[in-house]
Parts: sequence; structure tokens; C-alpha cells
Amino acid sequence: MSKTEVEIAGDNKEVKQDMSTYTATEKPESHIVATDYDFWLFDFDGTIVDVEWEYTRSVFDRVGNQLGVSFSDTDAAQLWHGLGDPRNAQIQALGIDPDTFWPALHEVEDPIARAEATYLHEDAAVLLNELHAANVPVGVVTHCQSFLAQPVVDYLDIEDWFDSFVTCTSELGWKPDPGPVYHAIESLGQDPSTPTTGVLAGDAPSDVGAAWNAGLAGLHVERHSPEQRGRCVLGDYRVDSLDII
Repeated sequence: MSKTEVEIAGDNKEVKQDMSTYTATEKPESHIVATDYDFWLFDFDGTIVDVEWEYTRSVFDRVGNQLGVSFSDTDAAQLWHGLGDPRNAQIQALGIDPDTFWPALHEVEDPIARAEATYLHEDAAVLLNELHAANVPVGVVTHCQSFLAQPVVDYLDIEDWFDSFVTCTSELGWKPDPGPVYHAIESLGQDPSTPTTGVLAGDAPSDVGAAWNAGLAGLHVERHSPEQRGRCVLGDYRVDSLDII
């Protein structure tokens, strides 16, 4: 999760760009061939890795103690995974100022404990190994801040899986803004002005939005059902698992 949250305008932008998308009731198997693209970009949290529930629950318990509020399991899961309405709107609906919530969250997070509670999605590992074997450049564009992301990369020993690892900031921008995506493309030695041969894969609407805004194909991996999310995420490709690509 990030301190800066993409508001509903980002979702609207994505929903309007509905060319080559599938609805929730028309989702076929993926027709994408991994090596058809010159490079791949990925989101990180929720796409390549995830965190055990016990860690998430403990974080929200500590934040709640600091702020004098209580988070239900549903509140914690939705805010952690970005399900339902935009996070800041959900935080405000709980009677909490987002400008108070985010610093409290980052203060209670333990980078080492989080890394030790993080696991790889096996399907993502399969695809990443396939891309590595085919010498396809791979990058990451994540909202996860570097003080949290780097210990995870070190703990899982996956740094050599990526040719570029971009952490979004206020200066670079936040997905669906294309700024951090352009930065990742340049870091791969590619030209962001002609990025038609790249794809960005992620588990959130902002990932597909960032892909489209940067001129890439957008792939949505369905880690949470439309019923859990409260909406259907559109994309050029929609898959339940990355290892079927």
C-alpha cells in the first residue's frame, strides 16, 4: 500500500478505455504469448508476492491502537489489498483522516517482519523464470516503498529476476500515472515513446490504467474475484493465474 492513493478518477479513466477487454462473464483463457513482447513490467505486491494474513492483521491492530480505532477483518483486508472503493474514501468513511492513517501505518510496519511474512506467488515465479530463460527484459513498477520492498527482495533472493525495479514516489508519480512506467521502460534500455511491444501485468485497476496511459498492453491477474473487489477490472488480457500464459 502507498501513502498516496489513486482516487476514483483513475478508475473512471480505465473503465472508459474499454477496447479489447473482457467482461467478468466472458473471460476466456489468455491468448497472450509471453515472448511476443519485447519486455514485461509487473506490479509487485499482490502480483508477484503477497503477505500472510497474520502480519496484515497485526499491522492494523497496531495502527488501530495508535489512532484509537478498531479495524474489522473486512476493513483490514480491503484496505491492504485495495478492494472496493478507493482506500482514502474507505479510510474517511471510518472517520479517519488519511493524512493521519498513512504515517501511522508506515510507522508500525516492520520491514524485516514483513519480509519474513511475505511469500512468492508460484504462478508468477513460473512466468518470471520463463521470461528469464527467454532473455526477455523484466521490470517492476510498485507503490510499495523501497524501505519495505527491498527487504522482501533480499529475503526471497529474487533481485536478479528483475532488470529494473521502480518504486513510485510523489516525484515520479503513482499508477495509473504513466510517469513511473516510462521511467521503468527507460531503465530497461527501451524507448518509452514507442512502447507498443511491452506489457504491464498487475492485480489492480491502476496497473491496467498505467499500462494504457503509457501505451502498453494491460494484463490483469485476478487475485480477488469481482465480488470481493466490488467491480470488474478490465484489461487487454485477464487471467486467473500467470502460469497459463
